[in-house]
Amino acid sequence: MFRSVVKSASLFLLAFFVSALPARAVSLESLTDSEKQLRISIFNKVDPVLAKKKEKGTAPLFTYRQFYAPLNKKERAFLDEIRAVDPDKIEGASRPLPPPAPDTEFVPLGKQVTIRDGKSIKLDPQYLPRAVYDAYQAMMAAMEKEIGKRLLVESGYRSPAYQLYLFLFYMPKHDFSIRETNRHVALPGCSEHGSPARQAIDFITPGGINGEDHPEEFEALEEYRWLQRRAKSFGFYLSYPRGGKSAFEPWHWHYEQ
Repeated sequence: MFRSVVKSASLFLLAFFVSALPARAVSLESLTDSEKQLRISIFNKVDPVLAKKKEKGTAPLFTYRQFYAPLNKKERAFLDEIRAVDPDKIEGASRPLPPPAPDTEFVPLGKQVTIRDGKSIKLDPQYLPRAVYDAYQAMMAAMEKEIGKRLLVESGYRSPAYQLYLFLFYMPKHDFSIRETNRHVALPGCSEHGSPARQAIDFITPGGINGEDHPEEFEALEEYRWLQRRAKSFGFYLSYPRGGKSAFEPWHWHYEQ
């Protein structure tokens, strides 16, 4: 009886101390093999959910509740670890930004068509906060009047949950490193795309030039030179100039009221 009580007490103390240990933090340098498998299982469950939202044209408004709903405890915990990464410990694009106010009006941009692999394709539906939408339309009207060209919105507002999805999606391209991925894709809650107070727009030409893989192609555009001269007068600023801490993104501009 005495031995049984001692054993039970020992197990209780062990469980207490284990539970008191701080939660394991995901490595900034590279995901483990088990984390890579978790990432795959998350996409297998979430992709069908997101596909339905893309069909409805509402993917950029994806919520955390919708993201977490089909996942198990381990998968949710892994997402929590990514969300808990301290951006101040990483050199790159991520700095916390204010989320949208509950009453923010998001305006759909409507049908946009560009060229990819020689074929006309429709861009995924995009949204902008009302003030940013109005400023963008005014800027494009001025660009068309002055140089006869316009730029389309390849990516406008996207929720923090959708930003988390994209961060995970692009990790293989950067050797599954949070640190390196963060140089190109901001952490959720840190992206200008998810903060109307500093709302970002990723531009693309009707001919399909967006500069993502070759920034110099977008940098060489007449439209880019026009933005450098005139965008400020409409409230838009280049977010990641050449020579900064983050990768040069000539297509990425943000709005400030």
